[in-house]
Amino acid sequence: MTSKTLSFDAGKCVGCYACAVACMDQNDIDATAGQQMYRQVMHYENARAGEVRVTHVSLACMHCDAAECLDACPSGALRRDAGSDAVVVRRELCIGCHACAMACPFGVPRFGRDGTMQKCDACYARTRFGLAPACVDICPTGALSYDDVNAAMAGKQARFGKSFAR
Repeated sequence: MTSKTLSFDAGKCVGCYACAVACMDQNDIDATAGQQMYRQVMHYENARAGEVRVTHVSLACMHCDAAECLDACPSGALRRDAGSDAVVVRRELCIGCHACAMACPFGVPRFGRDGTMQKCDACYARTRFGLAPACVDICPTGALSYDDVNAAMAGKQARFGKSFAR
């Protein structure tokens, strides 16, 4: 099986929140009841030469190749799924120490009311059947994609003119 990765292109994102809503629906998350969302959309304003631009960023677990959270977890609650290559959490093993959150450079891990870490699993319930993650499937602009790792890296290299070797 070829590894796939979630990719995000900020140049295409319009900040519509469709990805966050699809994620909540797929994972039965009720944000109004205080449940933690796995995907968040943030907005950044930047000004250059008198022009203000807004950049939208859709952020969830990046399922990093060298995931710092995996190394930081003392209980073994985090593991890499052999089938999908996604970093997944076994909540029954989570001791709520927050070591993964402190190690993650993206600030992704979230903790539920029960004190355990909860996060994106790259929609394993969908991807194991060949479907795209819910956030990718719904994205109207193609800002989110779920591609072969090598193809995604080659595309980034072509776009930005530098190596993104793994």
